[in-house]
Amino acid sequence: MPKLFSYGTLQQKNVQLANFGRELSGSKDTLQGYIVGEVEITDERVLRESGKAFHPILRYTGNLADEVAGTVFELTDAELTQADDYEVDAYQRVSARLKSGTECWIYAAVQPC
Repeated sequence: MPKLFSYGTLQQKNVQLANFGRELSGSKDTLQGYIVGEVEITDERVLRESGKAFHPILRYTGNLADEVAGTVFELTDAELTQADDYEVDAYQRVSARLKSGTECWIYAAVQPC
């Protein structure tokens, strides 16, 4: 099953229920080489589900001293697709290795070409 590292609204029970139809259980972990910024959300569905106009967003620094705490969830392939649908265009899904060594997906800021 795919693993997803969440540091923001996908940790909220109401967002999980709206997107996956179930509450997720996960384990705490840390992502290195990123900092957390903010992005304004204008998508009505995402605003309704999260209740927040601004969401956290990962920004890559490459500096291992920069760390972001979060939760690792195991999702089905279908749930991962649902998570993709929830995230707005400012995010891209990329693979990452967490501090624990766990390989997972993360949603980070789209990098300019």
